[in-house]
Amino acid sequence: MSEIRIKAVREPLARPYLARAAVTTLGRSAAMGLLPERQVVETLDLDALRAMARHIGEAGVASAALAELTAWTRGDPRRLKVLLEQVDQALVASPVPDREWGELLRLLGEPLLAALVSVSRSSLRRYAARQRATPDAVAARLHHLALVVGNLAGSYNAYGIRRWFERRRARLKGRAPREVLKGTWSPDAQSSREVLALSEALLDAPAT
Repeated sequence: MSEIRIKAVREPLARPYLARAAVTTLGRSAAMGLLPERQVVETLDLDALRAMARHIGEAGVASAALAELTAWTRGDPRRLKVLLEQVDQALVASPVPDREWGELLRLLGEPLLAALVSVSRSSLRRYAARQRATPDAVAARLHHLALVVGNLAGSYNAYGIRRWFERRRARLKGRAPREVLKGTWSPDAQSSREVLALSEALLDAPAT
């Protein structure tokens, strides 16, 4: 998985609202397997956004917003925020299981990923190898996990992300995310949305 380890931020992304939008979209696209494997993003600038836009474009989502983002040189920062939000919303609405299986498998490992998406390990291998089409319900759970992991990517390394799913949280009524995301859970369930919201809180706070 591409690593988001921001050490420097350059204009116009130095504005907090733009930096947050950019990091959110970068983390999301990395967890969905849309960025090059092992790429490390340390500088948050327009070059990083253009590179991200080119890679996301290969998935066929948010074409208009990506085209404008790729060509961006200067302009109203608020327009740049709108473009990033449009891309991010398109990613949220666009599961790409063929990309997400490999990325999450490398990050979470087979036992944990199989448990979280509620499939057998043998089925997981077939889906990941594209020997069998991923059922819609499984693809939806997989995508929800990618969204969660994308939010965690800027705060934790791979080990920390795996541990995050095992730690009990007061916000989840004393349960760990893994205990909430079990069985044939739906991303639309309130409990599943609470897990996603818990991960989103890290975008504005230090890792805990």
